Amino acid sequence: METSAAILLRKRKFSDTSLIVSWCTESFGCIQTVAKGARRAKSPFAGKLDLFFEAEISIVRSRKSDLHTLAEVVLKNLFAGIRSNYLRLQTAAYFVELIEICTERDHREPELFGLLRRAFGYLDANDPAPRAVAHFETELARIAGVHDEKKLKADPAFALGNLFGRLPLSRTPLLKTLAARTP
Repeated sequence: METSAAILLRKRKFSDTSLIVSWCTESFGCIQTVAKGARRAKSPFAGKLDLFFEAEISIVRSRKSDLHTLAEVVLKNLFAGIRSNYLRLQTAAYFVELIEICTERDHREPELFGLLRRAFGYLDANDPAPRAVAHFETELARIAGVHDEKKLKADPAFALGNLFGRLPLSRTPLLKTLAARTP
């Protein structure tokens, strides 16, 4: 069994009783786990598997696939402030979608986990602004190795889009909403 700090990115139904849960982890990179029995009323995972929760997770690695078994979850930070308004939630979802596009599964990148944790900490306490989104994109582009702010004046989101073939469709409406709210 292996343990790591992790942030829950996405979850979906796997069977009548189980879920597939996607995580951004400090030690393993972005991974997918199966939470067996998580949909049961008396599951040990009850109340612990919600979007954007930070937790200490224990997994059993699969030898046959990249879908590992989730063994234990200990909550560390709920980032409840993100759920306080729709714009914070929309921004957090954009960050998750961007990370999913820009990362390979099971590729360890602790700096990426740190970036997401800081971004969620910011959104937990503050309403988002265009500057926060630009900062996240710039840092992600730097981690991906496609943007050096000293050498390039180019848009980091453009560099990420070129490298990975696309940007999340949610980017444009998010930036329009943020721009309209900024004085």
